[in-house]
Amino acid sequence: MMRFALLLALPALALAGCRSAGAPAPTATPSPSTTVAAPADQRPRTVQPGAPGEPTREVVAADTHARILHTDADIAFMQGMIGHHRQALEMVELLKTRTEREDMRLLGLRIEVSQQDEIRFMTRWLRERGADVPSEHAHHMPGGMMPGMLTAEEMAALAAARGTEFDRLFLEGMVKHHGGALVMVDDLFREDGAGQEATIYAFASDVVADQQMEIDRMALMLRDLK
Repeated sequence: MMRFALLLALPALALAGCRSAGAPAPTATPSPSTTVAAPADQRPRTVQPGAPGEPTREVVAADTHARILHTDADIAFMQGMIGHHRQALEMVELLKTRTEREDMRLLGLRIEVSQQDEIRFMTRWLRERGADVPSEHAHHMPGGMMPGMLTAEEMAALAAARGTEFDRLFLEGMVKHHGGALVMVDDLFREDGAGQEATIYAFASDVVADQQMEIDRMALMLRDLK
């Protein structure tokens, strides 16, 4: 029985001898830093083993994707664009009772739906950041005119027109109005640090794409009208 136990022990002893003879003994030198996967709701952690007798430590790297904060210019842009959109809605309201063309009504509906949706978005954006939302008639006050907006005289002439004359004035006025929105976006991006927050950057970029598309469409409608 003792002999059988010795026979079983011999392979294990031989294997241990080979392992100690063929591979160097581990040292106390710390290994390189290791990135440890984190849960989905946390950023990855980079840990570095400590010296002998010391615990590992987390290496805090700069977060290059840190959230960029809004600026005063961003606030002013959103406030001004709300007033700008509100005048466009006033123009569309006149269109409903003054045009005789179905394509004009469809254009007005598109403008109304998109601008109302954007006003809701801008209002929410301002409130979430503790900023004031312009009053409903702020764009009628002195100094409240944004680029491309129609003057009181131009709005009065639009309200007095009917049929083809209204269509011409509306299209010319809305092309001018949309062009003003593009100027506002351009002015925003010229400000140092402005327009960099992800939400406002995406919104301003969408304004450019949508308004330019409608300008091109209205230019074709004006050409056909004339």
